[in-house]
Amino acid sequence: MLTITQAVVDQIVAHARKDHPDEACGVVAGPAGSDRPERFIPMLNAAMSPTFYEFDSGDLLKLYRELDDRDEDPVIIYHSHTATEAYPSRTDISYANEPGAHYVLVSTADTDGMGEFQFRSFRIVDGEVTEEEVRVVDSY
Repeated sequence: MLTITQAVVDQIVAHARKDHPDEACGVVAGPAGSDRPERFIPMLNAAMSPTFYEFDSGDLLKLYRELDDRDEDPVIIYHSHTATEAYPSRTDISYANEPGAHYVLVSTADTDGMGEFQFRSFRIVDGEVTEEEVRVVDSY
């Protein structure tokens, strides 16, 4: 289960809305070993595409150095889908290389009649996708 504050959910959704029609992407870091997403880190989608996201390699290197310096883990890796439901694509699955991370997808397309934005979380390990419950809290 992903436990996340409403403030972080709002930041992720706001980033997805701001970057629409391109996919938004980023990371939420937390203290190493805690599984507690605390520090919102929006990233640039280097692909600048409505159907694909890619972290800039230089930005990614800088991010991982910063995480090491701060003794943090990438607790959430998030991105948006602009025309499809919030479910990992084959490409998303092939690029998922953080087995301990929660992969959050936000959809800015109304594909299910349940409102414009879907917010879902998955674990992706060795190509296996498992959806998990999202519990939103006011604080930790």
